[in-house]
Amino acid sequence: MRSPHQRPILLSAAVLAALVLAGCFPFLPSQGGGQTTFEPPRELDPADVALPAGYRIEVVASGLTFPTGVAFDDEGRVFVLEAGYSYGEVFTTPRLLRLEDDGEFSVVAAGQNPPWNGIVFAEGAFYVAGGTVDGGQLLRIEPDGAITTLLDDLPSRGDHHTNGPVASGGWLYFGQGTATNSAVVGADNADFGWLLRHPEVHDVPCEDLTLIGRNFRSSDPLSEAGDRAVTGAFVPFGTPTEAGQVVRGQLPCNGAVMRVRTDGSGLELVAWGFRNPFGLAFSPDGELYVSDNQYDLRGSRPVFGTGDLLWRVTPGTWYGWPDFHAERPLTDDDHFRPPGEPAPGSVLERHPQIPPAPVARLGVHSSSNGLDVSRSPDFGHVGDVFIAQFGDLAPVAGKVLAPVGFRVVRVEPASGVVHDFAVNRSGEHGPASRLGTRGLERPVAARFDPDGSALYVVDFGVVTVGDAPEPRLGTGVLWRIVRSEQP
Repeated sequence: MRSPHQRPILLSAAVLAALVLAGCFPFLPSQGGGQTTFEPPRELDPADVALPAGYRIEVVASGLTFPTGVAFDDEGRVFVLEAGYSYGEVFTTPRLLRLEDDGEFSVVAAGQNPPWNGIVFAEGAFYVAGGTVDGGQLLRIEPDGAITTLLDDLPSRGDHHTNGPVASGGWLYFGQGTATNSAVVGADNADFGWLLRHPEVHDVPCEDLTLIGRNFRSSDPLSEAGDRAVTGAFVPFGTPTEAGQVVRGQLPCNGAVMRVRTDGSGLELVAWGFRNPFGLAFSPDGELYVSDNQYDLRGSRPVFGTGDLLWRVTPGTWYGWPDFHAERPLTDDDHFRPPGEPAPGSVLERHPQIPPAPVARLGVHSSSNGLDVSRSPDFGHVGDVFIAQFGDLAPVAGKVLAPVGFRVVRVEPASGVVHDFAVNRSGEHGPASRLGTRGLERPVAARFDPDGSALYVVDFGVVTVGDAPEPRLGTGVLWRIVRSEQP
């Protein structure tokens, strides 16, 4: 049964569908969750967060800057990762922090190549994934703060970065996002900052791909004369392609889940064809689940109406990017054609396979990110997947008519049914800054503690959106959800 606070989601979806079909969508203003104002300080009240009956939420720590992950050492102590970077091109220092008994944080380690996107504790050390300006990295951080680089120069200089990691059987599994929205470098990548820094960057496939030869015209942000550029898929900006052209695959690559030994050796491909595999988690029975951020309505090849996906990963499988959304090809013009824009079509002459169906389909532009799988009856819902939804970045990533995300959802893998689990109390949906309440802003990670009885939710903090994302320092929060009564 759906809880009462889910009904507005269904109504909004129905209204949105009716408006799109009526042709009104292009003429209505975007109403994203970040399209609001914010005056510090951020105030907090767990009572402003709605949960299912029998659960309660509390604030563990606040005042964090761009937190993205939480981990626990062998003693059960709490550690928080601060990214050191936010969209909007705001750079700070990436840090690993330890929560002390007095509720304050001490700095365990600080780095120089943000963002630090995720963390796991295994074999007596912390493993961190991230990095963009100097390429992606996988780091080992000792409890005393000593940092060892296990992998570097990963293809992480574009829109999406190196994510995860999770540990299993002596391996570290991590995700590598794509450089672009849909395989074509465009002017939007200058807006994201990296095209001006790295004009040579493009997406790198994991296996050889044959192109259909489609090229896309765009403005040229690298030209002071206001020139136009022609760019194909999987090539640098301003480079056209031809039919039958082969792009060689290599490892490491973009849009993939890979793994290495905990000493950094033995890099292997697990699966590919993802767009941005941000959250990774293993279930109690050893299944690997991945949350995959889907296409935006931007760039030279915009794609309309693609909800984020939850995958159960089968090694060796291709999951469809850049020519499919789940098992549905982007040649389905009636669905994926942006209002008033050309259809995205295909860029590949042949596809490695038809992608499988996902476990679940999540909100369009919800930015469904860090996740974990319940494994303890003390918390309940054993085997269900809990996903933190950062929320839309409209209008930068695409227009929405109502806020999407800004909550924690629970997915039943057997049925694909998605339930709200933690959501702000209000007659509407959105972040607390928009609603004028003191609850959740942008949940970015969800992780169970070592015994599985408590779910920790990492809240990135306030990010409003004008012409670009506008993140606010010192507004991040770590929440904890526990069962307040047994069933």
